Amino acid sequence: MTVSLGDWGSNGMRWFGRTASVLTTVVATALLSACVVAPGMRMTSSATLPVSSADDAAQPAELQIPITDIDASLIERMRNATAQASVDHVRALMVKPSPYTLGVGDVLQITVWDHPELAAALGTQPQTNSRPYDPVQGFLVDDNGNIQIPYAGSIHVEGRRADEVQQLVYNELAKVFIKPQVTVRVASFRAKQVFVDGEVHTPGAVPINDIPMSLYEAINRAGGFSSSADQSRMILVRDGVSYSLNLSRMLDSDQNPSRVLLKNGDLLRVVSRDDNGVFVMGEVNRPLTAVPMKSGKLTLSDALSQAGSLNTSSADAAQLYVIRGSLDTKPQVFHLNAHSPVSMLLANQFELQPKDVVYVDGNGLVRFSRVLSLLLPAINAGLTAAVVTK
Repeated sequence: MTVSLGDWGSNGMRWFGRTASVLTTVVATALLSACVVAPGMRMTSSATLPVSSADDAAQPAELQIPITDIDASLIERMRNATAQASVDHVRALMVKPSPYTLGVGDVLQITVWDHPELAAALGTQPQTNSRPYDPVQGFLVDDNGNIQIPYAGSIHVEGRRADEVQQLVYNELAKVFIKPQVTVRVASFRAKQVFVDGEVHTPGAVPINDIPMSLYEAINRAGGFSSSADQSRMILVRDGVSYSLNLSRMLDSDQNPSRVLLKNGDLLRVVSRDDNGVFVMGEVNRPLTAVPMKSGKLTLSDALSQAGSLNTSSADAAQLYVIRGSLDTKPQVFHLNAHSPVSMLLANQFELQPKDVVYVDGNGLVRFSRVLSLLLPAINAGLTAAVVTK
């Protein structure tokens, strides 16, 4: 069979026209559905999240997550709830300080005036070779809570104040000496201690002495906060129960942190600000993990500022979202329409929490451009293959 050039050109043009028409239809259909398949995470009035059902783990259920608009009333409700929770936590830790009572391991210095022969009972210890954790000279409270004093014998002192011990020693020595003059003081506090860990200059054990161990006192003895400390999210562990301490909010609500007293065995952990970051992603100039301020506060506007603000060429300011509690059973999604500069007042008052996700969606033109960038390579490949096949 012989085909002339004119016949091939005519048939080829007709075939090419039909192919182009089909491809045009396909492209148009894809573009019309671009709003559905376009890359991005545009949200509607509510989001659907699959969760596992307790009754039938094989068939996951769907959890409807409503999207809450950020407004002045929402910010006020959240602020009041947070303040009340902080007050309830701190109230249980505010107690009246009590005098120091002796315990096992404490060292007492007992002086009986005009009786230098009793000074030998204190013992001798070369100061040049002493170590910080060695007890100083004096009467050590043994494991039974007793001390041994010449002419007085064994005296139980555990749980007693220093002035009470002084009276006990006087009563015993008065049986041997005439009106002895006795002085009792604690030479080394070793029975009770708290532990300060995390973002302080000298973490470790802090002995409790006759000065009440308040929150301020514990932090100061540990060298103070480091530059990366989050002062708003300290954790106090006592008897297996954790208490959240927000130093910044306590000061804002006129609560005195010195009234928070620590007890023997307490653990105070100062968390790093890097552990409480917020993820900022989407159409921002510099996606990153926003770090709270030294006071621990981080608002929505602070996070956007650290991310270089919205990308003016690609961001849809009306689609600004905050996703909270993504790993919890009841996550929350908050929405802010940031088209108006007035909305930044709300963003400056909306406080973020650790591990929040701030997402800025792209505008329609950007989404359409991304769809084209995905479809055009496939269209070009299809046209090339069709020409080669013909």
